[in-house]
Amino acid sequence: METKIQLSHPEGKNAFKIDAEKYKLMSKAITHCLNKQALTHKEMLEAVIAYFKKTKIKFDGSLEWYMEGVKLDLEAKKKVKRIKEGSKFKFLIS
Repeated sequence: METKIQLSHPEGKNAFKIDAEKYKLMSKAITHCLNKQALTHKEMLEAVIAYFKKTKIKFDGSLEWYMEGVKLDLEAKKKVKRIKEGSKFKFLIS
């Protein structure tokens, strides 16, 4: 039986459970990508896709869906911060 992780949401909304291994992979990818600079959602998705291609890690499932869920969880845990730059939001490591 696979281990599941209950995700958190920064606004306290209901979040879903995901496979712990997928959480670990996506959390590492997000952290790696945001470690270099603050990114918009679109830039972060592109960086995460490039990260998985570069590392040749096969990720089973929608990268965008998992990235959004894990990013929100990391925001709720204060590991990722959302900032507003002009009319766009960017994300960075807290």
